[in-house]
Amino acid sequence: MKIYKTQSEVEKDIKNGVLAIEGDVRFECSISISANIVVIGNINAGNINAWNITAWDIDAGNITAGNINAWNINAEDINARNILYYAFCCVYQSIKCLSIKAKREIHQEPICLEGEVKIKKTELDDKTKEAIELLKKSGYKIVKN
Repeated sequence: MKIYKTQSEVEKDIKNGVLAIEGDVRFECSISISANIVVIGNINAGNINAWNITAWDIDAGNITAGNINAWNINAEDINARNILYYAFCCVYQSIKCLSIKAKREIHQEPICLEGEVKIKKTELDDKTKEAIELLKKSGYKIVKN
């Protein structure tokens, strides 16, 4: 099992924008990286903030990601663009995403023990959000369709 104790240890293993790990991995620190995570094994972590995560199993406190592609997900809270899971997705708090879909016909629908699944309509990028805020501060009224 690969164990990361610091953010800098994680960053050292990123090659060409990808953190690739064969076998199980444990993050004993919170991580925030601008890279894809590919694990042929299981991920165990407190907080993960990454672009894309591909893994067999994810057991984490909080996950913030662009896309999650996993066999099984067990987390405190998930905030992602797209979630693709194989059989089971369970969180304590909530799932917030643009889409969530099971990879196989026989699967368990996502479970939120103390919250709910929230499908976001669209997600604005940071530059768009900044532009909207600048327009608002300049006195423009923003109308959403």
